Amino acid sequence: MILKAIEPNLNEIFICNMLKEGTKAPDFEVQNQKGETVRLSDYNGKKVVLYFYPKDNTPTCTVEACNLRDNFKALQDAGYTVLGVSPDSVKKHQNFIEKYDLPFDLLADTEKEIVSKYEVWAEKQMYGRKYMGVLRTTYLINEQGVIEKVISKVKSKEHASQILD
Repeated sequence: MILKAIEPNLNEIFICNMLKEGTKAPDFEVQNQKGETVRLSDYNGKKVVLYFYPKDNTPTCTVEACNLRDNFKALQDAGYTVLGVSPDSVKKHQNFIEKYDLPFDLLADTEKEIVSKYEVWAEKQMYGRKYMGVLRTTYLINEQGVIEKVISKVKSKEHASQILD
């Protein structure tokens, strides 16, 4: 089934078979901004905000990351660990974190394995041009590793409140 959704700054996006609430979250193994190996299974017994975004240092992605940074204490108080995922490199993630003082890990999915597993790598269209990219999506994963909530219509300026509601 193909659904058509609108995202800011894009004409349209085609979303195919996004993972659903109640689904076991797929495990992964990738490097964070420090070059350390991170697996979702490392967070068994913890609640995880796994947020996918297209690219470091772009306007909307920066607004989203800074909103999560500014509300990081509230997210921690709610028991969440925050992990950001994009296809950017370890080095780009290091620079993004340093520039905006981000207090959470960013995962370098350079091979697009995680975005594929979480079904957020899809065809987008902007100004009539079609291309493949990351759909801005957040998965809230419970302590048992099950997806409790999918936020597919992310509001970058108020993303933390979407998570906490």
